[in-house]
Amino acid sequence: MQAATRNKLSFMLDGKRIDLNTFKPTTTVLSFLREHLHRTGTKEGCAEGDCGACTVVIADLHRGGLRYRAINACIQFLPILDGTCLYTVESLKRQQTLHPVQQALLDCHASQCGFCTPGFVMSLFALYKTQAQPSRERIASALSGNLCRCTGYRPILEAGQRMYHYAESLPATQRDLVSASAGDSTGQAELIAQLQALASTSSLYLQHEDASFFAPQTLNELADYLIAEPDARKLAGGTDLGLWVTKQHRDLNKLVYLGAVAELTLIKKTSEALEIGAAVSLEEAYQALTAEYPELDDLYERFASLPIRNAGTLVGNLANGSPIGDSMPALIALGAKLVLQQGQHIRHLALEAFYLGYQQQDLREGEFIRAVLIPLPKPAQIFRTWKIAKRFGQDISAVCAAFALEREAGQVTAIRIAFGGMAAIPKRATYTEQALLGQVWNADCLEQAIPALRQDFQPLTDLRASADYRTLVAANLLRKFFMQVEGQL
Repeated sequence: MQAATRNKLSFMLDGKRIDLNTFKPTTTVLSFLREHLHRTGTKEGCAEGDCGACTVVIADLHRGGLRYRAINACIQFLPILDGTCLYTVESLKRQQTLHPVQQALLDCHASQCGFCTPGFVMSLFALYKTQAQPSRERIASALSGNLCRCTGYRPILEAGQRMYHYAESLPATQRDLVSASAGDSTGQAELIAQLQALASTSSLYLQHEDASFFAPQTLNELADYLIAEPDARKLAGGTDLGLWVTKQHRDLNKLVYLGAVAELTLIKKTSEALEIGAAVSLEEAYQALTAEYPELDDLYERFASLPIRNAGTLVGNLANGSPIGDSMPALIALGAKLVLQQGQHIRHLALEAFYLGYQQQDLREGEFIRAVLIPLPKPAQIFRTWKIAKRFGQDISAVCAAFALEREAGQVTAIRIAFGGMAAIPKRATYTEQALLGQVWNADCLEQAIPALRQDFQPLTDLRASADYRTLVAANLLRKFFMQVEGQL
């Protein structure tokens, strides 16, 4: 490792700087809080980022401003806190006075049995610091990762609406916590100064026994490291790798973190495409995508929970290659391409060509995904995507479908159809596309093309759905697309 690296991570907690270097890099934030700092307000429930009992908030400098994010402490590794400010439920109570979020939950009788309440507090605190007077729907979205409903959902939502009314009565010593948005200058200047003091131009390298963690700050450092250490496990959001540790008890002895590389955190828009870097969070990525493709809004709202979207990355979701990953069908239908880098060599690859087989990707030794390119909407293109699952939110797809159609004089001139959950990989329905291409776009043509879906897919039966159900749903989603295009729905 180069001499320019540092071997100590630093973050802020309750106004104090914490420096660490003697711990295993895969120690979770939750374990550190409970077992080392004895902050037991943060609870362990599912240990997989689903229940929200472990929710904490981190603040960092991002795109020239201050960003607050609720994340799941149970699946986030401790080194990701480097350069940030951490808030736990204990951080909110100052001088025997409850934070407005806590007081609102108390007054609205929304505190439940108490086990999950700290997680609700932290999710609402992140919203409180991010957006003033949000809608009821926005509050519900912010709480999508907090699953306990002991008292029912209504009093919790009411607390989310009432929390903004308490700030004026609190003492000035709490202004850093009670300012209702990151844009409020009250107390923010001191935090920004603290975060700026934490910033370092040296890359972080931690070594503990046989485990290492490297957080390069430049693309060249990252590329060179992966050439030298091609077996290093690439870490972006940790929402998948975290489960390898907490559920599968795997030893991840060599981690390289993409989140400190500034170039990988960028979203660029050209005249032809939207380029989303490998370290851009799912939340930011989908905000950018839905601005161009409003048709993705429903999928965006149903993609995991807000804390997962705050931590996980779009490119990480693509790189994982799960056959039920929700991002892939939509981006495949839109003709997305990956930007891959190996050393100083860069190549572009169509997203659908990246998936070779179940958990097999076209990724060469020492190569990594630098970004994904999504073409901008075409004037004549009609695009739709749907997710079919047993629950509206917080559920894995049984089938996810996406369609992109272009017509001229009533005839199909271009069509791309992609499905997730129908095969071992996210996959285009090429036989079905060929059955429709060049044909007149009408109901008869569609019904003649639907049998081709059986040539494209032979789905499995599992706990989410049977093979017959998936086959029927895929055909019906194609029919639904036709009916929407024709204005029948």
